[in-house]
Amino acid sequence: MKTYVAKAGDVERRWYIVDAQGKTLGRLASQVARVLVGKHKPIYTPGMDVGDFVIVVNADKIRVTGRKMEEKVYYRHSGYPGGLRAFTLRDYLARHPARVFELAVRGMLPRNRLGRKIFKKLKVYAGPEHPHAAQQPQPLELEG
Repeated sequence: MKTYVAKAGDVERRWYIVDAQGKTLGRLASQVARVLVGKHKPIYTPGMDVGDFVIVVNADKIRVTGRKMEEKVYYRHSGYPGGLRAFTLRDYLARHPARVFELAVRGMLPRNRLGRKIFKKLKVYAGPEHPHAAQQPQPLELEG
């Protein structure tokens, strides 16, 4: 029996939309990462991008468990001495709600050229509006 390897012409990409309102951050991010990579398809090939596009709306209404709002810290460095800045999850959600979800998904993707290519298929918006109506996204029901 031969192993099937997907070709670039075999990949059929779909657009999905996910409403993040009331969903748990990490659980939703892992399910979205799975769809972006293409592991939900029977033609999944590890070295190829066979995944679909995912639009996430209402990223500002995501929830987390436990005391992560106060205890989870994001770091950023300017590159200069003393340039380390730390933000709690609550601060980050107030300033950049979409970026919190993007960072969660990015951490679950491969750290190479393929991972960067896959990440470009993720579109995250803080509110319920998005500019991708022309792609006719299908709702994607995920647990979490």
